[in-house]
Amino acid sequence: MPRIDPLSEQDASPDLLAAWAQHIADYPGSRITNMKATLSHAPLAFSVYMQWYPLYHAVIGIVGERAAYLFAHAISEASNCPVCTTFFRKIIIQNGERPEDLILSEAEQQLLDFGAAIARQQGEVPDAIYQPINDHFQPAEIVMLVAFAGQMVATNLFNNALSVTVDDYLAPYLPLTQPTD
Repeated sequence: MPRIDPLSEQDASPDLLAAWAQHIADYPGSRITNMKATLSHAPLAFSVYMQWYPLYHAVIGIVGERAAYLFAHAISEASNCPVCTTFFRKIIIQNGERPEDLILSEAEQQLLDFGAAIARQQGEVPDAIYQPINDHFQPAEIVMLVAFAGQMVATNLFNNALSVTVDDYLAPYLPLTQPTD
């Protein structure tokens, strides 16, 4: 059960409704999710967290679309965030892969290890995990990757701290569990 219910469309101010409409126009295919509607209780928070999108597109420009969503998934999974992990599971599955059986290049695995380490270890990334990233990317690219990872962790923390409910449209993408007897 969420600690704060998502703001309903009926309770949203005209300015907030306009911000929602602009967000959907700016990012076709996006929607006002439970997380976004919860953030909307504080419109500045909604605005700040929606900067995730330009960071994500910058990461796509650096590593490509597949590696970007896998990087975000690794961070979300390491943060134990059901909302974000399920969102990225959906993208992985819709792109024809199984999150449990990914075939990764060495560079992709290094990137995912880097993202997971940032999340799991609060940014204390061991040199052995950082060095391959340093060898492969330029300083500006590493800064962008870390900035995105930080925004992703912030999103995960927001969802976890407020027990944001996984949206209904994501339910088919929840990890399968074994039934209990």
